[in-house]
Amino acid sequence: MKIRSIRATPVNIPFRAPYRFSYGAIASLTKTVIELETEDGVLGLGECADGDRAADVVAAGAKLIGHDVREVTTAEAKIVPAMRYTPWGNVTAARRVFGGIEMAIWDARGKTEGVPLHTLLGGAVRTEIPLTEYFSYRFPGTDPGEATPTDVARYCATMVERHGSTVFEGKVGTVPLSEEVQMVREVRAAIGDRTLQLDANGGWTVPTAREALARFAPFDISWFEEPVETYEEMADLRRHSPIAFSAHAIDLQKAHALRCPDAIVTNVNEHGGIARTRDFIRACEAMGVGFRFHSGETGIASAAYLHLTAALEHVRGASQTLFHWYADDVIEGGPFALENGVTKVPTGPGLGVILDRKALQRCHDRYLAEGPFPSGRDGGYGSGFRKR
Repeated sequence: MKIRSIRATPVNIPFRAPYRFSYGAIASLTKTVIELETEDGVLGLGECADGDRAADVVAAGAKLIGHDVREVTTAEAKIVPAMRYTPWGNVTAARRVFGGIEMAIWDARGKTEGVPLHTLLGGAVRTEIPLTEYFSYRFPGTDPGEATPTDVARYCATMVERHGSTVFEGKVGTVPLSEEVQMVREVRAAIGDRTLQLDANGGWTVPTAREALARFAPFDISWFEEPVETYEEMADLRRHSPIAFSAHAIDLQKAHALRCPDAIVTNVNEHGGIARTRDFIRACEAMGVGFRFHSGETGIASAAYLHLTAALEHVRGASQTLFHWYADDVIEGGPFALENGVTKVPTGPGLGVILDRKALQRCHDRYLAEGPFPSGRDGGYGSGFRKR
């Protein structure tokens, strides 16, 4: 069960249409696919979420050749500095790189032992994983996109008709507030009493967010992600709105102290892998803070968060996904299916997914042609971002 080699390939996973959010627009997600091979010929798959990390993965992986895949703790010690900050390296980058490698380690272990990841984590408490259906303004692509409130509402109605979608989450903070209020009004009419959530990606100031929350209140918004950027700003807003808040920034102690946000929404990579994510979720449970996974991974890391959700009861409610927006993936049969608001947890050994080598090459070629995180429109990802 020892590691023989570690390879890494940057890829772009395209959207059917570039979507707009408060930072700009995005047409493809850039990820790094990791292949870890053991001396027994078992292939473990992992993923780095934050762009092209291929060179960093290969350099870190060289330190793990000959390492037993069952020894996650000692593997981490070889890659990640044992402090929060060091002037001699980037702890965050090292943690993210190891997180992708560690995912592949778990996959290889599960395949070696012939059991799914959720079994290694203690067993499944659920086998159908609730996930959101996303909506936003989108530029034309292979899908026509949505440019008006009515377009967005029709898209949501189509998702109900085709896929039985049950939880909708929409991007706001992209166009004038009056237009977004109209969009949410029409979406609510289109989806009936199904769950409706919103996400501003921290794009508003407190005064704007306070006005927005008041104007959205009649439409029964069950959850609002990052109406403002900081925990302190969310705590300020809490005095003016009963809507639950979530955030991507990770500061569990502060969330507990401020009683805000209500949930932290991140990926596996950000915590440094599957073991660290499991431990963080348990800490959230102990401190009364919710946890959900966010969208934007290939089928590899998506499988990891499906298994973690299956194994950990505290991951309640619908995590985020973009499955119906993906135009490609690197796994056989991908992207994952999302029907009637749920995706089934994979049942095969390890992560339960198989790498599609033709798709991997296709997505790598796309990365070479497009570059990282292309916007699909002039101006680029995050161009001209300022709070409203």
